[in-house]
Amino acid sequence: MVLCAISVTAIAQPQLAGGATTTVQQDHNAFSQPASNLDFSGRLEFSTGNSFFRNPWVAAPATTIARDGLGPLFNTNSCQSCHIKDGRGRAAAVGSSNAVSMLVRVSVPATNAEQEQQQLKLGPLPEPNYGGQIQDQSLSGHHSEARVRIEYGTKSVDLNGSAPAKLRVPKLVVDQLGYQDMHPETLFSVRVAPPMIGLGLLESIAEEDILKNTDPLDNNKDGISGQANWVWDAKTQQHSLGRFGWKAGQPNLNQQNAAAFSGDLGLTTSMFGSDDCRTSQTNCISAVNGGTPEVSDKILAMVEFYTQHLAVPMRRDVDSQSVMQGEKLFTQANCVACHQPSFVTQKREDRPALSEQVIYPYTDLLLHDMGDDLSDNRPEFAASGNQWRTPPLWGIGLTQSVNGHSELLHDGRARNVEEAILWHGGEAAPSQQFFRELEPKQRQQLVDFVNSL
Repeated sequence: MVLCAISVTAIAQPQLAGGATTTVQQDHNAFSQPASNLDFSGRLEFSTGNSFFRNPWVAAPATTIARDGLGPLFNTNSCQSCHIKDGRGRAAAVGSSNAVSMLVRVSVPATNAEQEQQQLKLGPLPEPNYGGQIQDQSLSGHHSEARVRIEYGTKSVDLNGSAPAKLRVPKLVVDQLGYQDMHPETLFSVRVAPPMIGLGLLESIAEEDILKNTDPLDNNKDGISGQANWVWDAKTQQHSLGRFGWKAGQPNLNQQNAAAFSGDLGLTTSMFGSDDCRTSQTNCISAVNGGTPEVSDKILAMVEFYTQHLAVPMRRDVDSQSVMQGEKLFTQANCVACHQPSFVTQKREDRPALSEQVIYPYTDLLLHDMGDDLSDNRPEFAASGNQWRTPPLWGIGLTQSVNGHSELLHDGRARNVEEAILWHGGEAAPSQQFFRELEPKQRQQLVDFVNSL
């Protein structure tokens, strides 16, 4: 289906969350549309990239030589299997045999100054026998690394004028190890796949526009300490501003995609030229590959173009009295201190559809301390265990339509927007308290506003 292009001027139009890229699609395919201002050739390039993002990769050797080399250890066989309909993943269901759109990052803590510096420069220290993440699936003839699943307890949170909210408290269970024991101090971090919309727009925000919102020492004494994450750029071999991932651990979409091909699908690229096989995984090391690299630079560029140009859906119900009142409460609660409403993307000759767009992502792309309850206790470059990048809110109200659930936060513990707010701690604790003390109708208004984005 070809949608009509949506024009945008320099005048702010909040309903066009992605500027001229915005799509009017509102149904289960709302996150899978190309930027509405792409020309014909751009749409063809988008479609080609989509095919490599959507279709399964297979084991080598295979007749499908452009799409072989899967594994031998992996989490999924296609990008779309985690980012279902280009949307949000969810935590593994209780009793499920595999994690599907959830993965578990692992590392070990630094024990001396040299390791601390290495961790700041190159990222988390890999677990000796399992690397950087647990790969819970494998090809025939190979052992998967482990089985991962989530069990839940409950936590009550008092609300003004309503019965206490019952929040899910997740507990990660890792068993059926396929190789040697894990390091006794292994750090674990559960991650669900985030939605793919608007990523090229976020990549197109000027670095200085992001950095001007940093205040790591809270010099203005507002309780908000936005911090940039400086991460390793494998192409330039230097540190760059982190923008992508739950802890802003990747500097750009091309590296984010290459890392996902490597870690999630077991596919090599020119950026990451070997599978994450540890010395104890001898079958993994000797497995047949699908070429060197298995994902060519040409294919990687096609996937990059696709992930850069997934459109953001138009906002809904902007004239609703409940939504308008909720926006006022959102501001009064100081949610905008981290969920910054708008940016203007920089001029990009190479990506004209993303150039100079007024956008409304509701993120500052910075790290914030979210409190002990949300901590994974696992550092990632400059990010501490308590720190997470502010996630964009655009499209959040269409999660149920696209993905059939409304689970939120890095590990999917929150079942809806209200629960996600109630999990906010640390720098966001005053905003959470403000929300809890609202009248029930006002809380619903604030939630209605967030769901309109």
